Amino acid sequence: MWWLAGLAGLLTLTVAVAVSVGSTPIPLADVWRILGRALPGVGSMVQPPGDPSVETIVRSIRLPRVLLSVLVGASLAMAGVVYQALLRNPLADPYILGVSSGAALGAVVALLTGWGAAWLGGWNVPALAFVCSMVALLAVLQLARVGSQMRPETLILSGVVVQAFFGAVLTFCIALSEEQLQQIQSWLMGSFTLREWEHVTVVVPFLAIGTVVCWWFSRELNLFALGDRAAEHLGVSVGMVRGLLLVTASLVTAAAVSVSGTIGFVGLVVPHVMRILCGPDHRWLIPLSLLAGGVFLTGADLLARVVLAPRELPIGVVTAFVGAPFFAWLLRKHLRSRRGEG
Repeated sequence: MWWLAGLAGLLTLTVAVAVSVGSTPIPLADVWRILGRALPGVGSMVQPPGDPSVETIVRSIRLPRVLLSVLVGASLAMAGVVYQALLRNPLADPYILGVSSGAALGAVVALLTGWGAAWLGGWNVPALAFVCSMVALLAVLQLARVGSQMRPETLILSGVVVQAFFGAVLTFCIALSEEQLQQIQSWLMGSFTLREWEHVTVVVPFLAIGTVVCWWFSRELNLFALGDRAAEHLGVSVGMVRGLLLVTASLVTAAAVSVSGTIGFVGLVVPHVMRILCGPDHRWLIPLSLLAGGVFLTGADLLARVVLAPRELPIGVVTAFVGAPFFAWLLRKHLRSRRGEG
């Protein structure tokens, strides 16, 4: 409970700081007033800031972007928790099953061809990204299934195969592009630039439903650590639960990637840090990782905006600077443990 309260407070502070920083600096006091005015029941008692344009900047431009970074970070972190538990692999993250490669290919095809723009408008990119990510997931599940069995190591290998195929098609599409090359590269590295409230509403229902489903099966996720056979003896329907949670985590990931682009390492770093600090019990690990993922990605987005201001770094660059060394350390630790077991 102390960790939950502390992370919730840290997330609130991070959001306020991220909203206040920008081309037009806004005092934190004004940010707190504007956020307070949005609260039902007490908003009418909070005095508005002196400059009306400040409230417009916060509510219409900065707050949607910051909240979207919170939601995407929470989505990727929770998906990482689920993948690592189901696959019993500490190196698993939301991209291990090829979901991100599928979403990236769909977005690039939408940018190059304009498919769906006539009846979806600007939503053709996230829509096609979502559809292709689901195609990638179905391909992985089909490749990994041998009869009625689906082994974790087979899922990982299938994800590598599908990722390699989608990556090759994606590289081919990029080679054909000329005018949209800058836009495609920006999307592939992840960005929250020009995101609005409509993008927030895309992620919210998937994250809300996915969180409820994954937390409901937190006991089963704990039992997966004992192995499939032990989990079955303890009453877990391994095939059904694994399939349901894989689809749920992948849907949450696909929704996040479809509005933010491909952002790596969030689902790898955050679950491990929280597992080290708070233990492996998924009843606590899932909500703690949600909050920590929001803090991590909001902080990364803030750094991406201020390091080279007024230019903006792709957020994937910031997360890679943090995640790549962490991944190398984790890989060495995993290899040492396997060598010790051997």
